[in-house]
Parts: sequence; structure tokens; C-alpha cells
Amino acid sequence: MSWAMGLGVIGLLVGVSLVASGEQRYARAVILLGILMLASGVVAGAIRIVPAGHVGVIDLFGQVNPTALKSGLRFVNPLAHVIPMSVRTLEDKEVMSVPSKEGLTIDLEISALFHLAPEKAVDVYRTVGVHYADVLFVPQFRAAARGVTGGSESRALYTSEREALGRTILEHLQELVGDRGIVVENILLRKVALPVTVRDAIEQKLKAEQEFERMKFVNQREEMEAERKRIEAKGVRDSQAVITETLTPEYLNYLWIKNLADNNSVIYVATEANMPLFRPVESRPPVKPPAAPNKSAPAQ
Repeated sequence: MSWAMGLGVIGLLVGVSLVASGEQRYARAVILLGILMLASGVVAGAIRIVPAGHVGVIDLFGQVNPTALKSGLRFVNPLAHVIPMSVRTLEDKEVMSVPSKEGLTIDLEISALFHLAPEKAVDVYRTVGVHYADVLFVPQFRAAARGVTGGSESRALYTSEREALGRTILEHLQELVGDRGIVVENILLRKVALPVTVRDAIEQKLKAEQEFERMKFVNQREEMEAERKRIEAKGVRDSQAVITETLTPEYLNYLWIKNLADNNSVIYVATEANMPLFRPVESRPPVKPPAAPNKSAPAQ
């Protein structure tokens, strides 16, 4: 009930009392003013504004309307109470110590992004209340995180498998709170702190695995190089076999003469036995012609 409605009711009561006491002079004016205040209070009380990112749950003396109001300007029963319920994305950040499959205690910093399903807002208000995040979501989130990490090795929290672990927590948490009207958007593993000895042991193991993979790559590369050399040797062998089959004395003589023809220092003379005869040709420097006498020089 708004303040205008209260003033209107008070005005009506005062007007009625004035009429009962015989004060007719002011009673009519007071009653009229009370009616006007009551009417304005009713109109003002019927107008409600639901903020953006919220839905409005109508509660009239304990009776909850099954349909929630969308954001914006709405008209409702002036006597009803409209409770805004946020449907925006919320974050719950938890810092907890969780056990691993090996029994180690790990310091984990994890966050969950979630929001209230608008169509479930009335049921959540009726069964849980406006503080549904603290009552319903946070305990289930902690339980899901501890349950999943308790069945996983510490190595999964320290390597790239943490993304798969986050998806497992998301699926498990969605099963717990999905039917209650809460939608889980994402699970973020922000920080994982392992004991120093365990962390060093995991790093050494990962380093050994990487070295093993590198050696496998080197061996495969050497095997491929050896196979390439075998193929190359086979090609050379086949090429030599082809050349050996095609070589004849006549072809060798032809190659010999052809190569000698390109050399200016030898000559080829055929003989009666058809055997080549070679003689080196001495190279002599070119003879310069004598210089012409100078006619303009004076006679001695």
C-alpha cells in the first residue's frame, strides 16, 4: 500500500468523523480529497517497473502468480508485491582445497558462470527464495568440484587435461541444478597449486615423455633418410647397368674422337689399319708484321 493510498484512507476516515460530529462544512471537502488521494494511490500502486536483466515475481499475500513479469513498465494489482529476480550472468568464485585421486591436497581456484532461467523464476522463488545462489548453487558447485577432482589424478589438474576436467565438472553440476532452474554456462579453472615435490616430479615426467617423443621423431627421420639413400643407390645401379649394356667399341671411339675434336692442340690422321694416330700440334705465337717506315723523318 503506497503512501497516497494511506493518505486517502486517512482523509476518508477524517471526513466520516466530521460528518458524525455534525461538521458538515469541512466534511465534504475532506472526503473528496481523501477519495482523490486514494484513487491516485491505486493508480500509482498499479504501475511497476521491472529492471533490465530481471523478471518480476508477483506475490499477493502469499499467493504467487505462476507467470513472471518481463522487464519494463507493467501494471499489476496495487496490493501485490513484485519481487525482481535477476536473470543476468553471475559468477561464483571459490578458493578451496580439494583432494586428488592419489590422496594429495591441491589448492584450487575455480569460477562458475551461471544464470537463472526466466521460465523457472517463479518456481525458484516459491521453493528457494531470492537468495537461490547462496542456498542452492554454491553448495552444489563445491560438492561437484570436490567430487570430480577426487576421482582425477593431480596430473590432470596440471596439464592440458584441465579443460576436459572443467567440462566434466560442468556436466556434473548441470545435472545437480539444471532441473532447479539454474543454467550453468562455463567452469573456469583459474589456478592450481600442487605441492612442490609433486610438481617437480610431474615436470620431470613430462620432460621425459617429451624427450621420448623427440627420439621417436629422430629415429623416424633417420629411417626415412636411409630409405632415401637405398632408393638413390638402386637408381645409380640401374643407370650403370643400362650404360654398360649400351657401351660398344665403336661408340667409345666416337666419344674419343668427339672429345679430341674440341681440343685444338691435337690432330687426327686415319691409317690403313683404321687406327687413329695423334700428334701434338705445337702452339706458336703469332708473327707480327714489320712496322712501316716513317716518311716524315729527316734523312741522315
